[in-house]
Amino acid sequence: MSVITAAVMLFLIMDPVGNLPIFLSILRNLPAERRRKVMIRELLISLAVMLLFLFAGQELLNLLNLKQEAVSIAGGIVLFLIALRMIFPGEGGVTGLPEGEEPLIVPMAIPMIAGPSILAALVLLSHQYPDQMTDWVLALLLSWGASAVILMFYEQVHKLLGERVLTAMERLMGMLLVMISVQMLLDGAVQYLHR
Repeated sequence: MSVITAAVMLFLIMDPVGNLPIFLSILRNLPAERRRKVMIRELLISLAVMLLFLFAGQELLNLLNLKQEAVSIAGGIVLFLIALRMIFPGEGGVTGLPEGEEPLIVPMAIPMIAGPSILAALVLLSHQYPDQMTDWVLALLLSWGASAVILMFYEQVHKLLGERVLTAMERLMGMLLVMISVQMLLDGAVQYLHR
């Protein structure tokens, strides 16, 4: 697998375009001057987590006596809970945080950017092709960089679409996230049963 092929694969798994409405809804309640700083912080945290899993993911899972299926099922549960909050927003919006309080790590860095699918893909790449680690780091940096550029323009998207359209998109993305989370749960369960 080439660097470009791996980068495209990782970019598609990160799905920054699909994450945009979710990020918009999470950041909506923050003061404008903090939004960009929070986004940059969450992007950097997600990159650190992905690099950690690229280099030591399998060892970390082995140390904790966890299977990759557990990562998939846990990520599915977290996404499911986020999706329910998007469809039926309560006090504190998607994150459940009081107004003005910043999300930290969950749900933006993990599982939205560095989700179970990308972490599993990175563990798989490093396990199957351990002699190409430089290529995988480069592929990860390329895909993360492209995702970061897309996600950093969330404010322009907000201005372009307006509040009502974004609210409708948030509900729609919530429904799609429910389906994705259930699929992650089922995939994890099927993989576990076929061991």
